[in-house]
Amino acid sequence: MCVEKLQKIILASVLGIVLMLLGMGSLKLAFMLQVSVMVILIVSGLTGSCYITKVLNSAFPLCSDKNKENR
Repeated sequence: MCVEKLQKIILASVLGIVLMLLGMGSLKLAFMLQVSVMVILIVSGLTGSCYITKVLNSAFPLCSDKNKENR
């Protein structure tokens, strides 16, 4: 598993948790979680570097590194 794929899986899981919280009626918690995800994505989009990718990179390889090994 590489970092970029793992990051997308985590993002999808967090969005699923937000939907679950909305379904349960926890609007405040769902709103706070959604806003935090939005802030993380906006910061990573504007700066070009993502904090989550840096943290995950300490345990998992980058997808580009994995592709180089397969060649």
